Amino acid sequence: MLRLHHYRLCPLSRTARMLLAELKLEFALEEERPWEWRPQFAAINPAGELPVLIDEAREAVRVCGSYAVLEHLADAHPRGPVLAQDPVDRAEIRRLVDWFHGKCLRDVTSPLLESKVYERFRSAAAGGGAPDPEQQRSMRANLRYHLRYLDHIAEQRNWLAGSELSAADFAAAAHISVLDYLGEISWEDAVHARTWYARMKSRPAMRAVLADRVPGAASPPAHYADPDF
Repeated sequence: MLRLHHYRLCPLSRTARMLLAELKLEFALEEERPWEWRPQFAAINPAGELPVLIDEAREAVRVCGSYAVLEHLADAHPRGPVLAQDPVDRAEIRRLVDWFHGKCLRDVTSPLLESKVYERFRSAAAGGGAPDPEQQRSMRANLRYHLRYLDHIAEQRNWLAGSELSAADFAAAAHISVLDYLGEISWEDAVHARTWYARMKSRPAMRAVLADRVPGAASPPAHYADPDF
């Protein structure tokens, strides 16, 4: 049995979940809270970062981190929609995965999650605190830049890294789904990205992710789980 340590709004975790589902692998979920430090999880991954994939059938093999999980799944399922067979295509997939899991995570997704979700739970006992308006404006400006880039790629290609569905699409969809959950996406400004994302939302691998809700946090927009949004 595969077991994935994750958090439901963590885009790195969502990517792993969607890839596992796309590969039709059976797995169980173990939720971790990124704003808390849990010694039991630190014993599994000393870096304290998500996701972690554990293969309990193979002497509890632990695969820690989003890139390691992606490469592990690509090696185990070389014909699946993770990495392409062609080295040039593989390089482009890796570049785009790094764009979203690196640059987009730093510029937009992680700061917005921190300010709108994680900090809310951290400070709940102390009465909470208001997000910094200036920081919010900066993150939203970064988001518009990333959305324009995604729209440009979606206009040029069938799938983000080329003609075939790949990990690049799932990484991008993971971030977009989190940002859409938080009500931060203006789809009127990204027609091509919207068409691509509608196709991603129609895939069975995204159904469980789009069904997730966060108790104690705001609900997503009405269109969030609708492929025909």
